[in-house]
Amino acid sequence: MSKVHNYIIVGQGLAGSLLAWFLQKEGKSVYLIDNQHHGAASAVAAGIVNPITGRRFVKSWRFDELLPFAKQTYQEIEKELRSSLFFERDIIRVLFNNKEENDWLARSIQKDYQNYIGKAEDIDLESIIQPHFALAGIQNSAQVDLPTLIQHFQKYFLEKEILLQEKFDYAQLKIEDKQVHYKHLTAQKIIFCEGQQAQHNPYFNYLPFVLAKGEVLIVKIPDYHSEKMLKHGVFIVPLQDETYWIGATNEWPAYYTTESPTVANKTKLLDKLNQAIHCPFEIVEHKAAVRPTVKDRRPFLGLHPKWKSLAIFNGLGTKGASLAPFWASHFCDFLIHQKDLEKEVDINRFN
Repeated sequence: MSKVHNYIIVGQGLAGSLLAWFLQKEGKSVYLIDNQHHGAASAVAAGIVNPITGRRFVKSWRFDELLPFAKQTYQEIEKELRSSLFFERDIIRVLFNNKEENDWLARSIQKDYQNYIGKAEDIDLESIIQPHFALAGIQNSAQVDLPTLIQHFQKYFLEKEILLQEKFDYAQLKIEDKQVHYKHLTAQKIIFCEGQQAQHNPYFNYLPFVLAKGEVLIVKIPDYHSEKMLKHGVFIVPLQDETYWIGATNEWPAYYTTESPTVANKTKLLDKLNQAIHCPFEIVEHKAAVRPTVKDRRPFLGLHPKWKSLAIFNGLGTKGASLAPFWASHFCDFLIHQKDLEKEVDINRFN
C-alpha cells in the first residue's frame, strides 16, 4: 500500500516551497509535484521587497507585519539550505519632475512612512545615473534570490524523496471527501500552488486571475559598484559576479501572443536601461514568465467550495517575495490549527 501523506502540493515555486517548509515545521508530511518549475514566475523574478511603490508612493499593504516575518523566515531557510538568499538593500528611486519630488516630500513627513525613508545619496550610483531631476531613498527594503531559493529547495526535496518532477495530470486525480489519490500517492488534502498554470486547473479556474507577462534582462555591468537597487524607469538589481537583473515589462493577455521572450520587449528594456545609466553593459540572458496576479491584488487562500480535500495557495503577483512567508504561515495555521482565514485573502470572497 502507498503511504498516506498529510498534503500533496502541486507546484514547487515560491508559494509551494514555503508552504511545504511551514507544514514540515509543524511535523506534517508533504509530497510535491512540479514540472521542474518550467515557465514559473519565481524563476525569473528579482525578489524585490519594496515598502513604497507606485506613482503615488504608497506603502505596501501590511508591510509593517510582512517585512519582519519575511526576514526571519528567509534567514531560517538560509541556515537550513546553507545558502545566502536574503539581502537587505536600500533603493534609490529617480524622481522625474517637480510634482514627483513634492509628492515624495509629502510622504516623507508622514509618521507611518518614517521607517522607510532613507538617504538618497550614493556616490557610486550618482556617477553612472543619466541626468535626473532628483533622487529619493528607501530603506528597510530587501532582495530575495528567488531562483537560487527554488533551486536549493528543489535539491532539498529531492534528497528527502518527496518531489515528483513531472507535469500534473488533472485526469489522474481522484477526489474523496477526506482524501485524494493521484497515481501512487494518497493524501488528506492536495494544495495547488501552480502560479499562472492555475488558469488550466478545472477546480480553481473560476477564480479571477489577471495574468501579466513580464520580461527581464540579466546583464553584466562592470562599472556598477553599488549594492543598492536603482529604480529609474526599470529596476536595476544587483545579483552576483557583476551581473544585474533589469526589469520588468508588463503585458496583459490581450496584448501578447507568446509566453516566450520577444525582440520588442528586449528592445524596450535596452532603451530604458540606456536612459537610466551611461556605462557599458553586456547582455547575459533574456527571460520571460507570466505572473499570477489577482484583480483585487490579494492572494488566493482557501478550500474548494465543494471538495474540502482540495485547496489553493496562489495569486502572490509581483510582491511574492514579501507576501509569501506571512501568508504561507497563515494558511498553515488554517490547515492544521483550524484558525480562521482572513477575509481579504479567503477565496470565499469570490463565491
